[in-house]
Amino acid sequence: MATSHTMSEEELKELYSFALDLGRRAGKILMDGVDMRCGDSAGRTETKQEEKMNAVDIVTQTDLDVEAFVKEEITKKYPSHDFIGEETYSAGSSKEYLITSKPTWCVDPLDGTVNYTHLFPMFCVSIAFILDSQPVVGVIYQPILDVTYSALSGQGAWQDDAHAWKKRRALPLINNPKAPIPEKAPKGCIFSCEWGKDRRDVEGGNMWKKVNSFVNMAAETGGREGKGGMVHGVRSLGSATLDLAYVASGAFDIWWEGGCWEWDVAAGFCILKEAGGLITTANPPPNPMSDSIQEVRLGSRLYLAIRPAGDTENETGRQAQERVIRETWKRVQGLDYTRPGA
Repeated sequence: MATSHTMSEEELKELYSFALDLGRRAGKILMDGVDMRCGDSAGRTETKQEEKMNAVDIVTQTDLDVEAFVKEEITKKYPSHDFIGEETYSAGSSKEYLITSKPTWCVDPLDGTVNYTHLFPMFCVSIAFILDSQPVVGVIYQPILDVTYSALSGQGAWQDDAHAWKKRRALPLINNPKAPIPEKAPKGCIFSCEWGKDRRDVEGGNMWKKVNSFVNMAAETGGREGKGGMVHGVRSLGSATLDLAYVASGAFDIWWEGGCWEWDVAAGFCILKEAGGLITTANPPPNPMSDSIQEVRLGSRLYLAIRPAGDTENETGRQAQERVIRETWKRVQGLDYTRPGA
């Protein structure tokens, strides 16, 4: 039987403050790497890069440096806590579910590595603290824009924080009241998605299914044999972590993705839930319009997230979120992302 772990409110607040500060200090290392490549005196010195799965699944020396720094700081402060980092985990052969009920830090030192190597600003540090298998602290720091997204369970979600000079804003950004979801959604929504690392050009493979799903969501209403969603736009940031932050903020209405690992989404889970968003599985069930909607397990690798939603005269925000989930399920294809070793 799993052991339940508890922490006081004061302990969690102290841990949250530590994570906020740590995220900014880790982001400074990322920006040091940017500075080495830019400017009159620096030239364009390339950081060391290695491919993991293919040419879009890469690790830089900066990833390794940031993770080593974050792990050292956490271990010094909380020596009894477990630690899961993308680079140390990826270096092993096991892909089993590693998050248990034990107090655990789950860290992506650089989400958006491809963006980082191209100096596209959509990259970040992601730090989550997990208690009893649930993320209770989430910190996402986007250093090139100097923006923090964060949450502490039961205390709300925020853009920027007490350490920043900017005004702290509650998430979602439109929150008094929260914006309702369009009546004919996904029409009128921003749909967020990622191409992912699986680029095998195989009919019926994940890339083909994703492309067909993207086109279904974007096509005119009634197009593609009734699957056309006529979304306002399709966005791909190249960072699942930031995708979730933008859903929590309300900038994105829908995020649909397969293939992510725990470190890609743990901090975003906490922030999205605290903001009032809903996250379930990406893959449509046998009966999309009637099967129950369950919150997805962290680590499932298949995610569909809906932004926080306000009530209207005709439906609650939760009912609207579930409506959009079902309409999205009608238009997307099931993806195949299993866990090797699980």
